[in-house]
Formats: sequence, C-alpha cells, structure tokens
Amino acid sequence: MLPIYLDYNATTPVAPEVADAMLPYLKDFFGNPSSAHIYGQQSKKAVDKARGHVAQLLNCHPKDLIFTSGGTESNNYALKGYAFANRSKGNHIITSSIEHPAVSEVCKYLETEGFEVTYLPVDETGRVQIADVEAAIRPETILISVMYANNEVGTLQPIAEIAKIAKQNGIVVHSDCAQAVGKVIVNVEELGVDLLTVAGHKFYGPKGIGALYIKKGVNLQKLMHGADHEGNRRAGTENVLEAVGLGKAAELAASGEDERIKYEKTLISQLRNELEQLDEIQFNGNPDFSLPNTLSVSFKNLQANRILGRMKNVAASAGAACHTDSISISATLEAMKVPMEYAMGTIRFSVGRYTTKLEMEKAAQEIIDSVQALRKEL
Repeated sequence: MLPIYLDYNATTPVAPEVADAMLPYLKDFFGNPSSAHIYGQQSKKAVDKARGHVAQLLNCHPKDLIFTSGGTESNNYALKGYAFANRSKGNHIITSSIEHPAVSEVCKYLETEGFEVTYLPVDETGRVQIADVEAAIRPETILISVMYANNEVGTLQPIAEIAKIAKQNGIVVHSDCAQAVGKVIVNVEELGVDLLTVAGHKFYGPKGIGALYIKKGVNLQKLMHGADHEGNRRAGTENVLEAVGLGKAAELAASGEDERIKYEKTLISQLRNELEQLDEIQFNGNPDFSLPNTLSVSFKNLQANRILGRMKNVAASAGAACHTDSISISATLEAMKVPMEYAMGTIRFSVGRYTTKLEMEKAAQEIIDSVQALRKEL
C-alpha cells in the first residue's frame, strides 16, 4: 500500500480528465500544427484551444501566451530574454532571497554577464516588504522578478503592490507563479505583471509543459532559435500532446476554484490543529497571505530526514538536508531566519484535490507518533 501523498507542491498527479484529453493526441492525431493539411489543422486547433483555456484561467489574451517545456524554461526566457533585449536601458535586476533556483540561478548567471542583482530580504513569515522594494530601485533598474507563492512555506507575495511601484518607475515585472496557478486565483490584470510563469505539473497537468505570459509590447531576446513557432517567440514544433494536457488542466482549475480553495484550507487547518498538541514545534509562513494547501512545520532538535524516514505511511518533503557532518537548510528558511534547532527539523506538507479528511487524520497520527518516538531516542 502506498503512503499518503502530502507532497502536492512537488508535483501533482495527472488528473484523469487531463489524461483522457491527451490520449487521442498520443494515439490518433499526430499531425504537425504547421502543416496545412487536415492532419496538421487538427493539431493546430487543439493547440489553439488549449492556449485559450490557459488564457482564460489567467485572464489574458491567448496571443500573449506561449507554450514552453515547463516553469524552468519560462523563468529562463523571461529573465534572460528581457535582460539581454533591454540591456541598453539598464543592467539592474531586483529579485527576492527566497526564489526557486529556476530564478535565483538565472540571476546568478546574469551577474556573470554584467548585470547587477539585488536580492531582497523577507520578514520572519517569508514576505517581501514594499519599503525594501522601493529602496532597491535605481535609475538603471529594468526588471523585478518576485515569485507569487513560495513553494516551501506557502507565503504569498504582494505582487500587485510591487507591480504598481514598478510601473511608476518604468520597470517591467515578472512573477514566477508556478506554485500559485491552480491553487489560488491568478489574474494577470489584477497582479499587474508583464511576464508570468506557469508550470503544468503543479496543477494536475503533465510534466514537461508550461507557459509564459508576455504582455503585449514587452520585448524578449529569443532563447530558442529556429522557425517562427509560437508567434515567432519560441522555435520548435509544438508539443501538441502536452499542450492539450495543460489546457485541460487549466480548464479544470478554472472550474470550482473557490470550493477547492476552501476545501484545502479545511484540510490544512485539520492537520495543524492535530499537530498543535506536540511541544516544541513551529509553523512557518504568513498566516494571512498563504497558499491554502501548504503547511510548513519545524520540529525542534529533530532532523527532517529522520522524521521522514520514520514515517512509512506519509510522503512529504524536507526543508533541510542533514549530512554526516553538516546540516544544510533551504535558502527560504535561512532568509526567514528560522533558528537552526527548528530549521533542521522542517517538513512541508502540501495537500491537493485528491486528499481526504480521513487521510489527514491518519497522517496526523503518523506524524505525531514518529516525532514522539524520535524524541524518546534523544
């Protein structure tokens, strides 16, 4: 019997409706969307339909969306593409200290190419402060990239406020929304962003497919050179099969968003209430601005990998890696200044549409039993 899956922030299962939508494009409809004949036009219509569903979910025009191989490519294209295309306007980029490596590593690379990067601090809940954003802006600042939802602790960032300040200073804003799309409402107009990243496997779509929203008028230097696919912005024959999957996942996400958010909040509250009976624990993140499906918990003086190893019936993710002679904690926990005695025992639990209340009861008991057993061994 497989363990209870509480790692939806790492990846979600492919929804049955998504798999069913994809199957015909694996078996029967194989045409190249660039071909003028019926085989190609069947595929082209499928790609266009999928793009429309993603655009509807984000409240943008379909022509402002391109399909990519996933969140990492979308982030790379957004940051490198804008930085290199607009180098003449300035060489300064602002980001946060808790970004996913698909952003932070790109920023490090851009530093080797003559760009300067400011890494904003966060408060103890993992949230960027607007005053720090304002203080970091320089005349040569051309781009601000801040994730909407942190993948580890679930904290939501004030993207709309950041975008408002950016616009007042003529700065383009990118937000990595890989962890947010499908979990909370993501509306490009309300957020005010110019570039936005989507990753299909974070909301019941297949792996290997993503999207990048590019506001009309925003100029990016190409990453992929070749033919004029995706509006001449991303060369390569379209991945019809997975685009269809992403489109269906977007369609599902747009249906019943409020009910799903409420349900996941209930599950997380249930788990938190059960775990509060334990001593020497700490909950990480912002209680007012957070993903509804995420709970980051730190167990004092315990090692996360030992807790996970003890829990045979729960699958979750650690926020720290304990090695023979050292403990490495995540950049997010470090930026939040979580004390080492708590950070070393941090585990992220994330639920999804297939998690049940009964599973939460069983998981809570397994977590409690494992922690208590390990503490007896100290």
